[in-house]
Amino acid sequence: MDCHAICLETATHCLEKGGPHAEVDHIRLLLDCAEICQTSANFMLRGSDLHTLTCEVCAETCEQCGDSCEQFENDPQLQACAQACRSCADACQAMAEEAGVE
Repeated sequence: MDCHAICLETATHCLEKGGPHAEVDHIRLLLDCAEICQTSANFMLRGSDLHTLTCEVCAETCEQCGDSCEQFENDPQLQACAQACRSCADACQAMAEEAGVE
């Protein structure tokens, strides 16, 4: 849920900054990441048998979002978002691998 929150906050931050921060692909990725993080959390909270599949997609999305945010080296908000995305990706990948999804 932390990654969900920071990605939404960062999307707003980027839109306010404008320019390269507000590129469509970057904003879309932030919103995709927020959405899949929420979806994965909901699947886990419900005890869904499919949560390992959402975790696999979440891990990949978080990796891509982290890569996108890391490009803005002088922006603390984006660096914090990249770190949260990396942490979430690692946790989701571990859950997916634990269940045998690779």
